[in-house]
Amino acid sequence: MIDFRRIGRWIAVWVRRQVPKTLFGRSLLIIVLPVAIMQIAVTYVFFDAHWQTVTSRLSEGLAGDIAWAVESYTEDPTPESFAKLARRAEESKGLSIALQPGKTLPVNRRYSLFAPIDRSMQQALSDRLDQPFWFDTTRYPAYVDVRVQMPGAVIRVLAPRDRAVATNGHIFVLWMTVATVLLTAIALLFIRNQVRAIERLANAAEAFGRGVDAPAFKPHGAREVRRAAVAFLDMRARIQRHIDQRTTLLASVSHDLRTPLTRLKLALALSEPSKGNEAMKRDVVEMEHMIDEYLAFARGEGGEAIEKVRLRELIEQVSEGAVRAGARVSVTADPKLEAPVRPNALKRALSNLVMNAAAYGETVQVSAQPWPQGGVEIVVDDDGPGIPAERYEDAFKAFSRLDEARNQNTKGVGLGLAIARDVARGHGGDITLGRSPLGGLRATLRLPGALRPVVEPRRS
Repeated sequence: MIDFRRIGRWIAVWVRRQVPKTLFGRSLLIIVLPVAIMQIAVTYVFFDAHWQTVTSRLSEGLAGDIAWAVESYTEDPTPESFAKLARRAEESKGLSIALQPGKTLPVNRRYSLFAPIDRSMQQALSDRLDQPFWFDTTRYPAYVDVRVQMPGAVIRVLAPRDRAVATNGHIFVLWMTVATVLLTAIALLFIRNQVRAIERLANAAEAFGRGVDAPAFKPHGAREVRRAAVAFLDMRARIQRHIDQRTTLLASVSHDLRTPLTRLKLALALSEPSKGNEAMKRDVVEMEHMIDEYLAFARGEGGEAIEKVRLRELIEQVSEGAVRAGARVSVTADPKLEAPVRPNALKRALSNLVMNAAAYGETVQVSAQPWPQGGVEIVVDDDGPGIPAERYEDAFKAFSRLDEARNQNTKGVGLGLAIARDVARGHGGDITLGRSPLGGLRATLRLPGALRPVVEPRRS
């Protein structure tokens, strides 16, 4: 039994796959497809109701003239009578008639690419002639060749093509094609202008998400697109104001906390060395580290300029801290491999990844290579205890301190991976976690191949 539901679902899936994925393509399809269907329908109606009717009438008229010539020759098959007949047909009907004694009809016939012409001629000649006949509408561009079998001879008639076919059909098709192309071109211009406004809005939103400012962006396009652009600008202003307030607040808190911390450090430096003093010094250092991480997380690095850096040099600089911490670090990367990044932001992200790996493993491997989808990929492997797969996303949450996990760092506050992912996403990339071949954790940082601010095209 045929499953029509399954067939319908398959057809629906196939149609969805064929539909353009971009707004420009879909808008063009919405406008051009109905126009094309209308043009095809009008053309079909024209050929079916008008052109074919006119062609049939012309073919019938030509067939009647040929039947008249055949009947006249049958009544008086003498050479003198045929010469008079041919002269009369030439003068009054525009037909060129020749008698070919001893000839027979050709066996093969070439068919016209436009089948209605042959059908009309076949029908008209069949209705008017009792004798066998043969015709060809393709051999001569301006004539139709018709031959009628007579006893011992063949009458050949060359008739002007416009006597058998309505020759203005191609002009109609040409005008319809020109109209379709013209309407499509106009649709392309209008749709492109509307889609460009949406693309600018999308680029501005993407740039803002990466921390890149687009000061030249202005609402442009249709009213609805302008409303969306104005809403985006208001939202961007609110978010930026919130970020500025948060940064200012944390900077004030940091400033207020650093003053007593400095006094404590000075007092501890001047006091007599003891076990209690050493513990207090460690606490003060930890508090400074915590304040720095809070500020780094709140401030971000979005305002830093984008530069093209060599990744191997940057990774080696980051790895020095892990080496000093006692880890064995190996770096694998092409010295010429470059990427457009914010150097300090990426350095901080890699430092968090590498130092986190060094804190829980003895061996750390860092590699950088081109990413097949475009851009670069930096992988940090270690031989530490790792993190359960179901806790990977939890590890990226701000202030997250996983039980039995790696970022249960006595020196940290659970912001290392959160800061690293924030930097990666600010570059348009991301960080994912997985199982390392060394037995520990693998952190994969992917960055796109291009990172640039949005520049609004100049309008006249």
